[in-house]
Order: sequence, then structure tokens, then C-alpha cells
Amino acid sequence: MSDRVYIFDTTLRDGEQSPGCSMTVHEKLGMARKLVELGVDILEAGFPIASDGDFEAVDAVSREYPWAQVAALARSCTGDVERAAQALRHAKRPRIHTFIATSDIHLKYKLKKSRQQVLDEAVAAVELARQHVDDVEFSAEDGARTDPDYLEQISKAVVAAGARTVNIPDTVGYSVPEEYGALIGRIARALGDCAIVSVHCHDDLGLAVANSVAAVRAGARQIECTINGIGERAGNCSLEEVVMIFKTRHDQLPYHTSIHTEHLYSASQLLSSIITFGPQPNKAIVGRNAFAHEAGIHQDGYLKEKSTYEIIDPRSVGVPEGRLVLGKHSGRHALKQRCQDLGYELTREELDDLYHRFTTLADRKKGLMDEEIIALIHEGQKVQQVAAD
Repeated sequence: MSDRVYIFDTTLRDGEQSPGCSMTVHEKLGMARKLVELGVDILEAGFPIASDGDFEAVDAVSREYPWAQVAALARSCTGDVERAAQALRHAKRPRIHTFIATSDIHLKYKLKKSRQQVLDEAVAAVELARQHVDDVEFSAEDGARTDPDYLEQISKAVVAAGARTVNIPDTVGYSVPEEYGALIGRIARALGDCAIVSVHCHDDLGLAVANSVAAVRAGARQIECTINGIGERAGNCSLEEVVMIFKTRHDQLPYHTSIHTEHLYSASQLLSSIITFGPQPNKAIVGRNAFAHEAGIHQDGYLKEKSTYEIIDPRSVGVPEGRLVLGKHSGRHALKQRCQDLGYELTREELDDLYHRFTTLADRKKGLMDEEIIALIHEGQKVQQVAAD
């Protein structure tokens, strides 16, 4: 089996559906530009039946980036599929992504349909989509909680109808890696070379990335994910995290993607500027503190050899460099280095005096700015001058 993993970005579709993440057509175009530059394989631009804005966004992205593979979402019904096809009419590499729920809990309470009805509608939607485009993806919504025998049955049926990709979402983030991997492995074996198995994991239990990695190990070759992990409820699998896992731990996970990782940080920053919030400071890869060091022991090791506390070169994801945060946990070594960076060469006695006053102030603050450190240095110089006089 190929070690190539396709990255299906749904920042503009599933990501946009989360509170505070709605985007205008213009904003989607700007974000799409960065996603194309980033190197995503498939760019899901919207859900055309949902609104005129989503329809326009899919159409605009298709026109603006004709070389990109653009996907549009559609429920497994005629109106949705036709609307998606119309929105994609200018795309050179269009994909219709059609879905229907398959778990018993969704069939009973949401759809109120039998398994056979759902299977028939899924097949009909795929067949209709194939009349418009060559590339059709089918998603079994709530696939992770679907009876495995039925899931295998419907997966085979949609592939026979013309689907090239079968997506098994963990729609509510319920699965754990070993369980999800086993399910994906079963579907991958059942479909063989007839279709790519895709995964779309949500983070309700904090396992979206872990489940996606387990799925790839089991045979999935497409991951649906978003920048900063945005998405419904707790979000989706984080694109930057799963990509850097493969790159950093290639010894354990020998898979590769098309992502140009040096654009990850700028993609995160752009998205944050468009929506109403950014990633939490301790977010892996793109968070403000991802490459920041405050503890004195860490800072000492970092200054001697960066690999002691950094497993990723910040520049490889577009962050200029790691940074030392000077606070009450910092040591003399880091403080001395910062003073030198600021243009001050201190004697041992001067550094000892500065360190004492620095820690006293740092005990009352969350961290000291360069301007405050300079002020402490000048204060110490004045005291020494007075003493000398």
C-alpha cells in the first residue's frame, strides 16, 4: 500500500460551521489562497445548498484556483447533489462529497428510515453525482458508531455505484484509537484497491489526531482536517498536528503528505485574523507557547543545544525561531543571554545583582518584557554610580 496520505482540508466547510468561524466569500477566497499555497490535496470550499454565500464561495474558489481540487458537500438527495454540481461547474478538478447518516441511533431518531432506505439513497446520490463529475466521495455520517457489517455493506455498494473515496467519520468524537483503527482496517480490506478510505475525526474526547493516525496505520489514506483544528463542537483533527506527526516521527509512521510545512504558522495566523479567535497558547505546532521556554533548566539546555527541548525546528513550520520567556522560573544563563541580545555585557557581580532584582519583580508578574529588563539594568547602573560617587 502506498505511503502517501492525502490531506482533505475542510476549514472552509466544517470549520466554518463552528460558532464564531463564519466567513464571507471574500474571506474564504483569501483563506483558500493560503490553503493552496500550503499544498492541501482537496479543498472543501462549502455546502452549496446551505446558503447562497456557500454556493458563491464554492464557485469563486473554483474560478480563482482552477488547478486546485475543489470539493462541495451535499446530502444524499437530488437537490443537494444538483446544487453542488452547479456550484462546481467552473472547477477543473471537481469533487462532489455526498453523505448520509448510517448509525442506528441516527436512523431511528434523526432520519426515521430503515437501513435499506439509507443504502438505496446513498447509492442513488453517488450515481447522480457521477453523472456530473468523475470524482465522488461518500461519507457514512456517524460511521464510527455504525454496525460494522452494515458499514461494510454500504461502503461496497457506493463504490460499486462509482464512489472513489469512502469516508468513515467519527462524527461525535466517540472512538478511541485501537477501536477506530480496527474498524478502518476492516473497511480498507473490504474495499481493497477499489477506493481510498478516508477519515474525519472530531475532538470531543481530545482524540481526533490520535484516531486519525491510528486510521492511517490501519489503511486509511485520506485525512479530513482543519487549520487550528476548528470545527463543530470541540473541533476537527488539526491539520498542522497530524502533518507534523508524520514528518517528525517518520521512523514510526512512514507516511508523507504534500503539505509545505513552512506555511503552517502563517496559515494559522491568517485564519485567526479572519475568525473571532485563535488557537490556545499551548496549542501544538502553532500556539504562541509551542516554541517558548521559561523554566530555567529548560532554558539552560536550550541555550546549549536546542534539540534538548525542541523536537521540531520552528522554522520548519514557519515560526522564525524559538523564544525564551523570562519569568520567575528563568535562570541566570537565560537572563545573561537576553542581556547580551539587548546589547548589554554585564560582569558577574552586575548579573547577580540584576538577577536578584529580576526574580523579585518576576514573582509579581507573569513575565518580563525586554523594556522592563532594560529598566532594571539601568536602575542597577544608577545604584552603582551613586555608590561609586
